[in-house]
Amino acid sequence: MILWCNYEELQALKQGASAVLGLEDGYGCSANLTSEDSERVHALLPRLSGDLSIRTLAEAREVASALDTIVRCLETAMKSVVVQSHPGDEGAVDAYFDFAHGFAVLSRAREMQGEMTAMIELFTGVPVTVELERTFEFPD
Repeated sequence: MILWCNYEELQALKQGASAVLGLEDGYGCSANLTSEDSERVHALLPRLSGDLSIRTLAEAREVASALDTIVRCLETAMKSVVVQSHPGDEGAVDAYFDFAHGFAVLSRAREMQGEMTAMIELFTGVPVTVELERTFEFPD
């Protein structure tokens, strides 16, 4: 399945991922991360160059988890900029749009997970198991 992303969304996610990984100064998002969060974001960052091809439900869960970490960072950054400046400040508006673009992709990723789960259950006639999450593949 394809998780489509437009240019603005990809730029916001790249910036957020860089901040999560400590590659971007000023956000300070890496303080409360688990090693798994960092690994997921690190694995996703090189894929943020276009639409994402997602083959399994397990992969969809990993991508959504990484996106959730990035979006939480973007939200924290947005709130910080608003408090430090003013809601109408250009930096605050930019931070809002970064957060909103990331949140939109995360919402589509979560929707995709639900669709994948429903399709697996429909095709197999059984609830999704960990093995089905890893082995049931969806074509692009």
